Amino acid sequence: MSGDTVFDLFVIGGGINGCGIARDAAGRGYSVALAEMNDFASGTSSGATKLIHGGLRYLEHYEFRLVREALMEREVLWAMAPHVIWPLRFVLPYQKGGVRPAWLIRLGLFLYDNLGGRKLLPATKTLDLRTDPAGEPLKPVFGKAFEYSDGWVDDARMVVLNARDAAAKGATILNRARVVSARRENGLWQIEVRNEVSGVTTGYRARMVVNAGGPWVDHVLSGAIGRNNVHNVRLVQGSHIIVRKKFEDKRAYFFQNPDNRIFFAIPYETDFTLIGTTDRDFPGDPKDVKISPEEIEYLCNAASEYFAEPVTGDDIVWTYSAVRPLYDDGASKAQEATRDYVLKVDAADGAPLLNVFGGKLTTYRRLSEHALEKIGEAIGAKGGPWTGKSHLPGGDFPVTGAREQERRLILAYPFLTERQASRLIKCYGTDAKAILGDATVLEELGRHFGGTLYEAEVRWLIEREWAQTAEDVLWRRTKQGLFLTAEEAVGLEEYMAGARRAA
Repeated sequence: MSGDTVFDLFVIGGGINGCGIARDAAGRGYSVALAEMNDFASGTSSGATKLIHGGLRYLEHYEFRLVREALMEREVLWAMAPHVIWPLRFVLPYQKGGVRPAWLIRLGLFLYDNLGGRKLLPATKTLDLRTDPAGEPLKPVFGKAFEYSDGWVDDARMVVLNARDAAAKGATILNRARVVSARRENGLWQIEVRNEVSGVTTGYRARMVVNAGGPWVDHVLSGAIGRNNVHNVRLVQGSHIIVRKKFEDKRAYFFQNPDNRIFFAIPYETDFTLIGTTDRDFPGDPKDVKISPEEIEYLCNAASEYFAEPVTGDDIVWTYSAVRPLYDDGASKAQEATRDYVLKVDAADGAPLLNVFGGKLTTYRRLSEHALEKIGEAIGAKGGPWTGKSHLPGGDFPVTGAREQERRLILAYPFLTERQASRLIKCYGTDAKAILGDATVLEELGRHFGGTLYEAEVRWLIEREWAQTAEDVLWRRTKQGLFLTAEEAVGLEEYMAGARRAA
């Protein structure tokens, strides 16, 4: 057992919702423990299209509350984490006779501009693609476009920054820790957690459990908690392809398919273009999700309808897939299922359980606040909302100040290239200096693993951000997996294995 400690909250799930709730609760003075069975953001929270957005297409399904909340959150989150979130302009090409008439698009963009208290993000405008650089990579049939604002986020980093801040505020944060049993006993939860590395099982007690298992939320209910006939979420697969850079413009593209679906083409990690997403029901175990040949063909064909240079399978350098756990509202099509979140409390036997269904990266902070309202009602309120004016670790600089942070980093460490400085600021913000320490030359950062990844950064990720494997480092804490060779990745894995043994 973990001793006589009784936590106020035990959170199951280390995605964006679980880590966001743990951070908010710890900041209000609750005692909190969180267990993630794999690595933080290893499921849905690192498999999104990586947008902080209002959800322009949700207007078609009349989800005005969700869209307004998401639009209002864009600039709040940007101010919280200006290192891992930044504004992005989207170009929506229009073709006469297309899926959606021009008046409907204009109406949607008017609502988009005015529904959510936009202050810093620029407004929508119309482009002539025959003269604007955005038209250069597109087929000449597209002569007009609308340009609007949303945001980009390094999704997995935003998750781990929430976990870090929760820990800094006193939360007990466990990864690779599977909840194998959670039972009510004498008005408390008795929780058994197995360390997936060592195999050791530890017991915890808590007044309330938060089930933020994402795609596994029903698995938690039916497995660890022991419920029967559970079906609350609809699993929808979304897949993406990363291809060699298809355009030089810093803006992203919002494309409409004849099947009424939409997809994006987004500048990615300097040298690449991200294309996605697909949207189809997923019947299997979320851990087995991977892109299908049909999805690859769909995305390549769809993008080739817009780009003058076709997108083919030979262009693909990486793919990723995830399962979105949408609340099952009975919609007939996956793309019509609600993207809103639903919070339900089961207060049986004096030990409350909060189940979190659905949610989006953009609305995680508001979801967390709403969860804390329900937690307060169930076990007594502590503190009040506080995250709206807060900063995530490394984000304590002005909202438009990322470039200035890069400039200061190069002044302090002249051996850095602009590319290195930019990546370090976009990953760590003001924490970049803590990683670089007293180094005066590049060699003092230790072993070079490939790309712009050095030992000093890897040590930081192991010691401060729970990284245990090369995959954690290369594909979630950073995206340096795109730049390392297979041999370099093996070298990093061997180094990480040695670090695990030493620990």
